[in-house]
Amino acid sequence: MNDHRKLGRELEIFDTDPLMGAGLPYWLPDGAEIRHALEEYVRELERRAGYRHVYSPVLGKRELYEISGHWSHYNQDMYPPMEVGGEQVLLRPSLCPHHALIYRSRAHSYRELPLRMAELGGMFRLELSGVLGGLNRVRSIQLNDAHIFCTVDQAAEEAHAALALIRKAHKDMGIEGARYRLSLPGPGGKYVDNPEMWQRSTALLREILEASGLEYEACEGEAAFYGPKIDVQVYDSAGREFSLSTVQVDFHQPEQFDLHYIGADGAKHRPVMVHRSVIGSIERVVSHLIEVHGGAFPAWLAPVQVAVLPLTDAEVPHAQAVIERCIALGLRAELHAPERGSLGARIRAARLVPYQAIVGAKEAAGNGLALRLRDGQRLDARPVEQVLAEVCDQIGRRD
Repeated sequence: MNDHRKLGRELEIFDTDPLMGAGLPYWLPDGAEIRHALEEYVRELERRAGYRHVYSPVLGKRELYEISGHWSHYNQDMYPPMEVGGEQVLLRPSLCPHHALIYRSRAHSYRELPLRMAELGGMFRLELSGVLGGLNRVRSIQLNDAHIFCTVDQAAEEAHAALALIRKAHKDMGIEGARYRLSLPGPGGKYVDNPEMWQRSTALLREILEASGLEYEACEGEAAFYGPKIDVQVYDSAGREFSLSTVQVDFHQPEQFDLHYIGADGAKHRPVMVHRSVIGSIERVVSHLIEVHGGAFPAWLAPVQVAVLPLTDAEVPHAQAVIERCIALGLRAELHAPERGSLGARIRAARLVPYQAIVGAKEAAGNGLALRLRDGQRLDARPVEQVLAEVCDQIGRRD
């Protein structure tokens, strides 16, 4: 069983320090490389799907979260207000109120819809100390979030497309065994009191799941305070289930922020707000990937993609030239010089690297490269440019 809390530290992906505080891990260089790769991947995935990216502040006035409903329904999970210039300011618990304000800042026509707004942004949750651990439950979260402002008639298609993006991302990351949960409200006062709204949004999500041919389980008490959601569930190494990705339909916040668009009839109409996160929080998805792959990440995610191993000091100049060429091609490469030990020891040390490039006297003299793959397979030496072009192609395909 791979426990990311132990393995992630052994692999030098992340760590913690009491002076930074519980639930506030920091990323080491290899972890930062994984994070960058995920962020670049999901931004490009969203860009190709018609999303536009924004940046918004991690702070907001208390009034903002009173309007959104977070303060009355969710304040126990929020950090306390800070007094700034006679006003109360809070660390945001989610990005959706900020995106609602960005939408509201401009007039919109029905011709612009659906308007897909995405952000990789920070948010903060006041998690209890007892549930914190590693990257899975943290207090500072970097979320892959997006909000689609659309007409009622467009909402089902947009949610369906979001589910397709989630399935593609999971496939590319090597995540299997996901199941779908329709998260519904339960008893108690933590949910917005609007039965008609809940009925509409729940019916819409059921329609989306059934039209997608996805088996799902309805579960009461797991909805967001403003609406039901489709949670994509996965399991950690201990068999515990958690939500990784989500799709939500929200009629509440467009009403709260008085959002509208001008329809074909020239009148104002209320948009629907579809919330969706393809890979969830960076922290949680990396914790899961560590456990799924045991540190042997898919080549496109690996912190080091090519380890270059010269046999002797005489081949180091050629090895360094290979490193420089890898970097110019956008590959993450690292030199494993002879002073690190015997070739066998260096191969074992680089066992999690997808491509090991062995450089001997023959390769140095002929400007060649011989690859050793992570599974132990050895390939014949060929010209450097040809080998690296094939590596780039394989990584680009995310095979």
